[in-house]
Amino acid sequence: MSSDVRDETFLLARARQGDLPAFEEIVRRYQRRVYGVALRIVRSHAVADDIAQEAFLKAWQSLDRFELGRPFGPWVCRIAANQAVNHVRSPRSREDPLPEGHGETRTTEGSPLDAVLDTEAQQVLNDALESLPVEQRTVFVLRAVEEMSYAEIAEALELSPGTVMSRLFRARETLARAVAPSLGPAAHRQAGERS
Repeated sequence: MSSDVRDETFLLARARQGDLPAFEEIVRRYQRRVYGVALRIVRSHAVADDIAQEAFLKAWQSLDRFELGRPFGPWVCRIAANQAVNHVRSPRSREDPLPEGHGETRTTEGSPLDAVLDTEAQQVLNDALESLPVEQRTVFVLRAVEEMSYAEIAEALELSPGTVMSRLFRARETLARAVAPSLGPAAHRQAGERS
């Protein structure tokens, strides 16, 4: 067991005993990751923030059922992903698009044309990601963005590895077709060959 895992296990054991500062340290370690999972599924900063807070609250309330020694990250990400999926499926849900330029990183290098092309490419990708069914979007986010393994995703979402692979394959195919027109004739032909 690595020292990071031992340290995390110690903090979680303390949190189980009601040590709130120990759990706050766990939250600090995972809050960006949990927020990122929620944001990429619900596509709203305010809703993602609420979901992240709710996920940590549920984790706190369920710590007695968490198996110490196991990685906490995939478990709390599963809680957040499930909350996000439930939100998207909710009839009250209104997915507000993210503001223009939300994911851009400013650089001092490159020409203004490069910046415009980067912004347009990011917008095409965001639109394509938003068009995915929530089940595919969730798997894609956990794999491509959070870099979770197929086994971790299967465990987190309580799916079979085959279902994870199938959803991920369909998500990648849909995204490739959606972005192909923006990438030029060669990419368009390649996407057409896959369908």
